[in-house]
Amino acid sequence: MELTGSTPAGPVLAAAYEVIRQPLGEVLPRLSATLHGLVPHLAAAELSTHCAHSPFKTHGDSGSPAGRITVAELHPLVASVPAGQPWQGTAQLGGAEYPVLAVASDATARGALLVLVRSEDSVVAAPDTAVVQAMWDLVTSHFDRLATEAVPGALAQSRASAGERARVIAELTETHATALSGLLGVLRSRGLDDSAARAAAVDLAVTALVELRTERERDQALAEEPAGQAFARLADSLRPMLRYSPVRLELGAPDTARPLAADVAHAARAVARALLLTVLEQDRLGRIHVGWHLTETELRVTVRDDGPGELTSCALGAHRVGERLDALGGRLDVDAVPGWGTTITATFPLGTPQPMPTDPLGSLGARELEVLTHLARGHRNRVIAQELHISESTVKFHVANILTKLGVASRGEASALFHAVA
Repeated sequence: MELTGSTPAGPVLAAAYEVIRQPLGEVLPRLSATLHGLVPHLAAAELSTHCAHSPFKTHGDSGSPAGRITVAELHPLVASVPAGQPWQGTAQLGGAEYPVLAVASDATARGALLVLVRSEDSVVAAPDTAVVQAMWDLVTSHFDRLATEAVPGALAQSRASAGERARVIAELTETHATALSGLLGVLRSRGLDDSAARAAAVDLAVTALVELRTERERDQALAEEPAGQAFARLADSLRPMLRYSPVRLELGAPDTARPLAADVAHAARAVARALLLTVLEQDRLGRIHVGWHLTETELRVTVRDDGPGELTSCALGAHRVGERLDALGGRLDVDAVPGWGTTITATFPLGTPQPMPTDPLGSLGARELEVLTHLARGHRNRVIAQELHISESTVKFHVANILTKLGVASRGEASALFHAVA
């Protein structure tokens, strides 16, 4: 369904429902198609800080600027567009100036930005920009809920994707840094003449190195959250739960500024809230302590009470705590002492866990999962290459890896396995 300037409320709600019910990777394309009638555009880009493994996404037809837009180009808009106040103007995107409509949402704690690269420079009417804003707020809230509730299946894929993404970023950074450092070494050589040209080249290379490091820091800021900040957000959500209760809440913040992967921070907050809700169901409570402690390899979330000391791990099943921990390779320990209280400890590993052996697709990387999704739809290599903006030879490489990892002999068998699991 495509919205137009005269679309009434009913179809708008139906269109919004169709957007948020899509698989995560299809939400931006569906949102772009839905909004095209209101705001004709060539491409759409999003920078969503709630997403740990792919906060930056673009969508557009072949030949559109979608494939050329960078995170760095969106950051000025992130800094200047207020949440809830759509902005229209021109911006440098994909190496050229384009008219854009940018909307920011504060439905998540760290914000999210949607940019529509427009095909025309006319002013979009206020009622239409209001619809775009409302749709983006809805989509952002939906994403934030998924992240906060830490659905086990999505968490496992997110964690695997985050590890693959970090590996690729590290490899690219080292490759570019090595090349640029070598260039600097040559340019600084006293054996070269033209000093003015050498000085200009040195300045260029230094600027490139600075920009490369800045991009890495920006990406890290999107994919990670300082432990203290993550715990402060948890504390803000826990205090209202005991505002009118006689039970005293004690909070033990982590004593380190180390960053946490965003999905670990989301899951740790969700588990801590679930544990607190379970503990509060007991009688004769006077005090509850909630604390986080980080070691080199683990984050330990501890909830300790002075209740009757009769809690068991079975009491936590209703909140799916065990499933959330399993998705990230964590564990749960319950130490109950009758008459003295209970200490519940949820432990999250800080490294990327190995894929769960029960998931036949768990051995696939993020890009391989994308390729397999297209295979399952019957797409040929050329179509897959166009959709993912990669070469056909790269698609063939991924297909070969998929067949090997899944232990199947053909594309058809791989597709059948995908459909059996999905």
